[in-house]
Amino acid sequence: MARMRAAPGELLHFSEDPAITRFEPHVAATAQQPEAYVWAVDAGRAPDYWFPRQCPRAMAWVVAGTTDADRARVLGPGGGERVHAVEYGWLDALRTTRLYAYRFAAGPFRRFPPGGEGGHAHVSTEPVEPLGPPEPVGDLLALHEAAGIQLRVLPGLWPFWDEVVRTTLGFSGIRLANARRS
Repeated sequence: MARMRAAPGELLHFSEDPAITRFEPHVAATAQQPEAYVWAVDAGRAPDYWFPRQCPRAMAWVVAGTTDADRARVLGPGGGERVHAVEYGWLDALRTTRLYAYRFAAGPFRRFPPGGEGGHAHVSTEPVEPLGPPEPVGDLLALHEAAGIQLRVLPGLWPFWDEVVRTTLGFSGIRLANARRS
């Protein structure tokens, strides 16, 4: 399995398309801002994208201010430092999707949103070419296991998400609009 974290000076972009040779800035369909960007992530946020693109996921991890009570409640005994939750309806796609990692030099990118450590991604307003061909990510379940990330499969994400956002854990939700409504 290839190394699926960005090396120093690099950023990653994950895609189900293995044939991209140049990334053009664009306004994503789910964008909350009008600017056109090429999106990438650093090593710390790469695991957020070890999923099929449209798969809704809720993620939580230990940060400096996490309380023992929140850690125990959300991660549980033996839960490690991080949990990713998906719905049962996405499990087959998680097992079968072919995902690729593109590596970029970090130079043309800036942290997004701007303003410090809260940034969850990196963006470029100019076209970017990968450093080389994309790397197959491989088995997404095995990748989570190798990284020590708890992968939780739930009937629906909303009860988990509603709890996580009230904790002292770091958290992120991606494609939650695709999550089941009970």
